[in-house]
Amino acid sequence: MKLYSFFRSSAAYRVRIALNLKGLPYEILPVHLTRGGGEQLAPGYRKLNPQALVPVLEDAGRMFTQSLAIIEYLEGGLSPGPLLPKDTAARARVRALALAIACDLHPLNNLRVLNYLTGPMGLTDDAKQAWYRHWIAEGLSALEASLSGDRDTGRFCHGDAPGLADCCLVPQLANAHRFKCDVSAYPTLLRIEKNCQALDAFQRAAPGRQPDAE
Repeated sequence: MKLYSFFRSSAAYRVRIALNLKGLPYEILPVHLTRGGGEQLAPGYRKLNPQALVPVLEDAGRMFTQSLAIIEYLEGGLSPGPLLPKDTAARARVRALALAIACDLHPLNNLRVLNYLTGPMGLTDDAKQAWYRHWIAEGLSALEASLSGDRDTGRFCHGDAPGLADCCLVPQLANAHRFKCDVSAYPTLLRIEKNCQALDAFQRAAPGRQPDAE
């Protein structure tokens, strides 16, 4: 498998974690999102993904886009190590947690969104940071409430084994740390993050461990 990735992309980070948890070998093909105006905007890359986003997973000549769709593909019998529970209600819970991050929170702190704020919208960098931190706090506060008050939360987002929701949570918290957001109000999230970061699969997926890290 080949993974088109950028070391700081939280969407690509999710897939790297999932690949590692599944024990699947893969090759990283870096796509720099800022160099030269963004390598993802080059015509050659747009042929792989018309959205001009990372990640893209290449497997057996087929291209897969969107991090959660890629992870569901990896889940589809390719290897052991389930990332989603078998129980229907439990699967819905895990998907809801993952979607709360990947669909509701992450798009608001995506690079192209932040660049639009300081570009065409004319916001100052301080205003952009305030905007960013507001939405991080909104999203993480809701996650903390969801996880801290649910008996299905264990050492990880669901029970005592890492899964899809953890693949999403850890990269989102990494973004929060990088932008110096105050995360002290989220003890459940921080506890789960600590448990995840103790695992080799998460360590090897970290931005600083990638071949294109800067």
